[in-house]
Amino acid sequence: MPVDIGLNDEARNTSADALRVLLAETYALYSKTHGYHWNVTGPRFSSLHTMFETQYNELWMALDEIAERIRALGHFAPASAAEMVEPATIKPDNGIPDAETMVENLVKGHEAISRAAKAGLKIAQDNGDEVTADLMTQRATIAEKTAWMLRASL
Repeated sequence: MPVDIGLNDEARNTSADALRVLLAETYALYSKTHGYHWNVTGPRFSSLHTMFETQYNELWMALDEIAERIRALGHFAPASAAEMVEPATIKPDNGIPDAETMVENLVKGHEAISRAAKAGLKIAQDNGDEVTADLMTQRATIAEKTAWMLRASL
């Protein structure tokens, strides 16, 4: 059945593409954060273990919201981990970094999500896609706040 939500095909396609990038960055950071939660060590173990758990839970919920918006635009969301992370700039670690490096890497990851969300925001605004624009704004807001909190712990 055709999608008739007040956006033409081109607008729906480019908004969905921007959401796929945001989904990729979010999934890559979710995976990294969850791995750090499992593997953090050192004198800050307890506080970082708890902080990382809060963050990966938030990222997991965001994945659902982003994927559902892609579906609302009439497209299928990526179905495999490989497909999901393909456009991500956030790359997995080789090995287990120390706690300080974990925090630094997560700051960079949340900044990457903010950049992806802001790029997607511009696309959504140009498309007149206010729903996607709102989602992109929310994701940038959360990413920037989380990056700030992580930086404050360094």
